[in-house]
Amino acid sequence: MDAAGRSEEAGRSADGAESADAGTATDVDTATAAAGRAGRGATTGALHRLPSLTGLRWVAAMLVFGFHVGTMQIVAEPEYRQIVDWVFTLGLSGVQFFFILSGFVLVWSARPGDTKRAFWRRRAAKIYPNHLVTFAVVIALAIYWADPVNVKVALANLFLVQAWIPVDGYFYSINNVSWSIACEMFFYLSLPFVLPLIRRMRAWQLYAVVVAMPLLILAMWPGQQLVPEAARWWFTQIFPVVRSFEFWMGVAAAELMLRGKWRGPGLLVSTGLFVGIWVASMEWIRAELWTTVLAFGYVLVIASAARADTTGRWSPWRSRPLVWLGEVSFAFYLVHVFLIKAIFRFTGHTGGFPGWQGPVVAVAALLVSLLAAWLLFRFVETPMVRLLNPRRRARPTPPPPRVIRQRQPDQSDSARRSGPDRGSPGSPEPRRPPEPRRSPEQVSTGAPEPGKGSTGAA
Repeated sequence: MDAAGRSEEAGRSADGAESADAGTATDVDTATAAAGRAGRGATTGALHRLPSLTGLRWVAAMLVFGFHVGTMQIVAEPEYRQIVDWVFTLGLSGVQFFFILSGFVLVWSARPGDTKRAFWRRRAAKIYPNHLVTFAVVIALAIYWADPVNVKVALANLFLVQAWIPVDGYFYSINNVSWSIACEMFFYLSLPFVLPLIRRMRAWQLYAVVVAMPLLILAMWPGQQLVPEAARWWFTQIFPVVRSFEFWMGVAAAELMLRGKWRGPGLLVSTGLFVGIWVASMEWIRAELWTTVLAFGYVLVIASAARADTTGRWSPWRSRPLVWLGEVSFAFYLVHVFLIKAIFRFTGHTGGFPGWQGPVVAVAALLVSLLAAWLLFRFVETPMVRLLNPRRRARPTPPPPRVIRQRQPDQSDSARRSGPDRGSPGSPEPRRPPEPRRSPEQVSTGAPEPGKGSTGAA
């Protein structure tokens, strides 16, 4: 969920429309490959950063928020609730977007020569402080309301292993949404071992991974018949190995982009395709096909937005407000569910809010969650990332070697040394006294030779 590395607004404005990508495929691929090489060899630079993907993270976070507004029944009025349910029916797929995006960004920002330990340390520094704070807040609220807390469940959640336990009450526990972080921890653990293999794959093999992963997701629907009925939801929706299919899809797409081999459509076309897939899924496509078709739509949007950033083309997702919202989206995701629950508990409502109150409370929950997310981002996430993951200091560039120019003798010196009979045959060559040697310190500092003053010559 987290997009690795800070995203900042960069990127030049472009004149042409995204539909012109087909006519300039060579230039686009060349620029993208150059950005990929910059990304592998550097940690800064406009081409290396993908601000559009940060902006898209907020869109995905809003999808998840809207889905929970519907499932937690904030809006009780049937007419209003019907609208919420229709718009956010597929909102849970925002988590799928985060998983694909996570694989894409981590490969894009991978550092050459990085060690497994350094990579794991950076990822833990990014997600674990926020998890600890939200975990503590939820436990404190449970104690305040005198709710029972299962110690085993709490420990599983604290150490982010709850997603591996197919027991009701474990994977959706404490701060419910933290199950997805447990999946991300598995992805982070696996990536350093798999990435060398990804680097050696040919382009057609990477495309095979992009296509095969959604098909494997589809195969999990009949595959769930092999597990007990009580664990089938966990198997298809929570199990980290199954959810990693989306992550590896993003990994393969990023590697293709780094090589300049991605052949997807531009951002405008990809967005149009995704909107078509979204509407078709809500209206006509069967539920078991949703994750498969949406995965294809998400990877198209992610790759095309990244290419828009690397080539300086227009993108609506890298505006300052969207990039800021995207930066706090991880914290927003972690706080919004327990804050909605707290609103219910403190107001005494259990069946939603009637009439106009429902939409008003939903907007209030959005604003309160956004404020809490900013506080968490500002005072926990950012300082802890700096503390636990200090930036590597750039090596100072050694100064160029100083060139000491020899003093050129002038004509008067020549005349003094030659004398009138210097060149006549048989005349002896006058012996010159030996010149004193210069010490290494004098050579390195450019000091004049012993016995000689400064000549003033350039």
